[in-house]
Amino acid sequence: MRTLRLAVSALAVCVALSACGGQDGTGDTPTPTPTGAQPVTSPPSPDPSIPPTPGDPVDPTGPALPLPTRPTGGPTKTPPAGGTTLTGTVTSGVEPNCLLLDNYLLIGGPRDLLKAGAKVTVTGRVQRDLLTTCQQGTPFLVETARRG
Repeated sequence: MRTLRLAVSALAVCVALSACGGQDGTGDTPTPTPTGAQPVTSPPSPDPSIPPTPGDPVDPTGPALPLPTRPTGGPTKTPPAGGTTLTGTVTSGVEPNCLLLDNYLLIGGPRDLLKAGAKVTVTGRVQRDLLTTCQQGTPFLVETARRG
């Protein structure tokens, strides 16, 4: 019996609280502010006919910018096995132990051959969803490497 009384009381409280949501159905009621304080309001929407000035906040719902294009000098040949072959000079990345070839981050491969300044030909595949600590380059999983 006690459980039934508790359930009925809880139901009555829920009904009473839902009725306090507002007469228009939105449930929005003004929040009281401390004496002397001003309520926080969002800034007015910018006029779309006025161009933005430097330092203005960016509208996240505005038009999308075009996607960047891949720089030239990418893959030089696509072998039939589905891999990609890159040929060029290995460069150091901005982070330690990060090696790049034609804006591709070399992952794996023989490190005695893959060194900054070495002219090489590598075969492998792009792995765009691979997370690395290097801050540049598209991850490229090296399957084979030879002096180029």
